[in-house]
Amino acid sequence: MNPIQKIRNIGISAHIDSGKTTLSERILYYSGRIHKMGEVHGGGDGATMDHMELEKERGITITSAATTVDWLDHQINLIDTPGHVDFTVEVERSLRVLDGAVLVLCGVGGVQSQSLTVDRQMKRYNVPRIAFINKLDRAGADPARVVGEIETKLGLEAVPIQLPMGVETEMQGVIDLVAMEAVYFDGEKGQNIRRAEIPAEFKEAADRARHGMLDALSLYDDQLMEMMLEEKEPTAEQLHPIIRRLTIGREIVPVMMGTAFKNKGVQLLMDAVVRYLPSPLDRVYYAKDNDNDGAEVTMTADPDAPLVAMAFKLVDESFGQLTYTRIYQGTLKKNMNLTNTRERRSKRIGRLVRMHANDRQDIDEAGPGDIVAMIGIDCATGDTFCDEKLSYSLESIYTAPPVISLAIQPAKTSDRDKLAKALQRFHREDPTFHVHTDKDTGETIISGLGELQLEVYVERIRREYKCEVTVGAPKVTYKEAPTRAAEFNYKHKKQTGGSGQYGHVVGRIEPLPPEEQQVYVFENKIFGGRIPIEYIPSCDKGFQWARMNGPLAGYEVVRVKVVLEDGSYHDVDSSDIAFQLAAREGFKEGYLDAKPAILEPIMKIEIETPSHKQGDVVGDINRRRGIIMNTENKGEVTIIFADVPLSEMFGYATDLRSQTQGRATFSMEFGYFKQAPRDVQEEVIERARKDKKEKQAAK
Repeated sequence: MNPIQKIRNIGISAHIDSGKTTLSERILYYSGRIHKMGEVHGGGDGATMDHMELEKERGITITSAATTVDWLDHQINLIDTPGHVDFTVEVERSLRVLDGAVLVLCGVGGVQSQSLTVDRQMKRYNVPRIAFINKLDRAGADPARVVGEIETKLGLEAVPIQLPMGVETEMQGVIDLVAMEAVYFDGEKGQNIRRAEIPAEFKEAADRARHGMLDALSLYDDQLMEMMLEEKEPTAEQLHPIIRRLTIGREIVPVMMGTAFKNKGVQLLMDAVVRYLPSPLDRVYYAKDNDNDGAEVTMTADPDAPLVAMAFKLVDESFGQLTYTRIYQGTLKKNMNLTNTRERRSKRIGRLVRMHANDRQDIDEAGPGDIVAMIGIDCATGDTFCDEKLSYSLESIYTAPPVISLAIQPAKTSDRDKLAKALQRFHREDPTFHVHTDKDTGETIISGLGELQLEVYVERIRREYKCEVTVGAPKVTYKEAPTRAAEFNYKHKKQTGGSGQYGHVVGRIEPLPPEEQQVYVFENKIFGGRIPIEYIPSCDKGFQWARMNGPLAGYEVVRVKVVLEDGSYHDVDSSDIAFQLAAREGFKEGYLDAKPAILEPIMKIEIETPSHKQGDVVGDINRRRGIIMNTENKGEVTIIFADVPLSEMFGYATDLRSQTQGRATFSMEFGYFKQAPRDVQEEVIERARKDKKEKQAAK
């Protein structure tokens, strides 16, 4: 096992098509992990990290892939993540367990919508990062503008520690501002690094950039400030520890430059990963101690401490489940017994492997900070595994709510089991992929974050399970919410020979503000034993049951607070079920008086279009009930940011292509739920009533 200070757990994250997978491929090549570079586009065997057939065909990353490389005597556990927002859970769960990250930005596109999402995720888990401005060989590349966007759009303190020697076709190499040397990447594949004096034509720009770098660093370091005032020139050896400390403290983001496709700048990025990003010892992680009322405890990256590890990604395979695991403290060994703290059940580790994309290598043990995979362990994403002496829980992984649904069924009845198996597997692997059965029609409904995600899963069912399926048209997942406070007073009384049923609840329903994180809040204001304490959870259960199937159109009720204020009970006839039923009916009574409204999902959209087509694109967005939030001009390209209802976005890719002769691109992610206009609400309610009638007639 490597010493802990020599381990780096890093992820490569970025907007779609910023060059993440190409960069990963170069890292594997230069570190000697592979001997031939694959490419994402342009035939051949495809990239190593995109090992799934669908990924190779579409030229996109769908699942995150893990590998381990050695660089400068350090072990680097590397995860290449998808850029497409529909697979954002892959980024989310990777960043949850990583110590550092490389944020890749396109030298032309700069900070794009998915860069903002990734940045939010990095901030959520306090992940220090290095920014790498890629694709500087492309026409229109402007690193200075991208650095400005890192500061203005992401709110980060960007400190360029390199300067490119020319851009577009003129790019010769980079200037290392820390060592003040020109760096060239010679050889057919850029494998020979040559350091030389900075050419005269770049000397002035390099001096200016170095001065800017030292100015930015000196704001956080008194010793460096003193040297600057005394006009002493700091050496590279003095600057490296300062940059490392400020990067790990998330006070600055070092910015590096290059073009992975043209093999320039990658080795220096790897040097920086080792130099500036944290080892597991540099990060502090906390867990909750379940045996001590959930008190917060600090993890120690000590191989001899009792084990604590987290399962952050699952892959169901024919020989059992592959569970990607991050070890926080202790040592994970083959054949040891572990406790899953969520289930309070003990599990025995059969095989332990280190992953390289889709290949695996058997190992006997792994220490703190390591990322490995266990085989044959049954668990869920986000589960904590502990030594049998402990009962700790690590903070789980954030998952976005599903916004789009499809009905799915096998083309042949004999394939029902295959479909059930596939859906069960994908639901276990991906917490954003939901499956449920419509209780009226018996249809199987799958839900997710976008059309592409569901399309990929349907295709995987066909290919991996040899199961032909038919799917219904995509449907939007609406929500319901009260818009004003209302009261309820419901008595459930039933006498049918023998003991009867009696439950009485009095209270009120209140709307929660849109910015409230919780979708449902229950407040108990019962005192004096008006309802016995053992029946309070039954009331809560009843309210929650009614909330899941709103009386307005059958959608989940959100932004709702239920206050239980009074009630009564019967010594003999009151029971758990009686109070559940009373709460259900009481909720419906109060909710219908609370002026309920339909909420529709609003998507945040970023469209990149030729400037002369801007008018057509904006006009089309307005027709779709969209609101233009901002526009930016970058040369001959205009970027439009808009908020548009999801229901208006089906088939948008085809429409946008035809409007712009195929020259515009767009990306879309879920934004928020917003009250729909009255005519849309009426249409949704009418459609729900019609569906209900059809379902009843079909019965």
